Amino acid sequence: MKKLKLGFPKGSLQEATVGLFARAGFKVTISSRSYFPQIDDDEIEPVLLRAQEMSRYVQDNTLDCGITGNDWILENSSDVVRLAELLYAKQTASKVRWVLAAPEGSTIKSVKDLEGKKIATELVSVTRQYLAKHKVKADVEFSWGATEAKVATGLVDAIVELTETGSSLRANKLRIVDTLCESTTQFIAGKAAAKDPWKKKKMEQVILLLKGALAANNMVGLKMNVSRKNLDKILKVLTALRNPTISPLSTDGWVALETVIDEGTVRVIIPQLKEAGAEGIIEYSLNKLIY
Repeated sequence: MKKLKLGFPKGSLQEATVGLFARAGFKVTISSRSYFPQIDDDEIEPVLLRAQEMSRYVQDNTLDCGITGNDWILENSSDVVRLAELLYAKQTASKVRWVLAAPEGSTIKSVKDLEGKKIATELVSVTRQYLAKHKVKADVEFSWGATEAKVATGLVDAIVELTETGSSLRANKLRIVDTLCESTTQFIAGKAAAKDPWKKKKMEQVILLLKGALAANNMVGLKMNVSRKNLDKILKVLTALRNPTISPLSTDGWVALETVIDEGTVRVIIPQLKEAGAEGIIEYSLNKLIY
């Protein structure tokens, strides 16, 4: 049997990825003592790997495909195929930034002020490229962690750090000087796997289901019964939404109406639908939404 070697990201994206696969219809089990997750699809062979390393192993075809951040693709200068952008709404921020940050009272106001300074970061290659672009010479050292503490204690002059909202930086009395890059989660493939007909089709099927699960985030389904005399009023309430599905009921003069709407709209829409004559209104959650 053919297998698709798929890299699951270990770390901050791990829980979100397992949850996304679950909503897409895949049951994934990860043991704390194993780097080989179990999945209820005999055609997929998952491997647990740090997101920072994923693109290297996909590029050399050790893995057929994997899920990682665009930042680590850039950091490793990996020559991989980006098949899909996965915006992980609800689980974690859909987009993150790598920013240059300095102490609030620092004289560092722009990248030019980094000349001769020391910078700590996990994103070393991208930071060096950023400095070279601005023709600034500075010492960039790899940080194994606690990066924010290093600048706060004077070990380095500035840091390049990952942030979602900037709240952690502010809590450590740091201010953002510039943004080096933004990153989203990517489903990537090696060039050999992307050219293999079977593997390409399998990856497309998985991506379709993952995107369907993401599209269903913050969306719910609504069902209701409506008399034809009230149908126009109901449709006016739903004017800003997608055209609903309307089916005749066995009772003359009545139809069943079904639509998908934003979850945040439900509490406003349902009372309006009831007032307009809708009956038997049912709200239900969605696992996947395939357009």
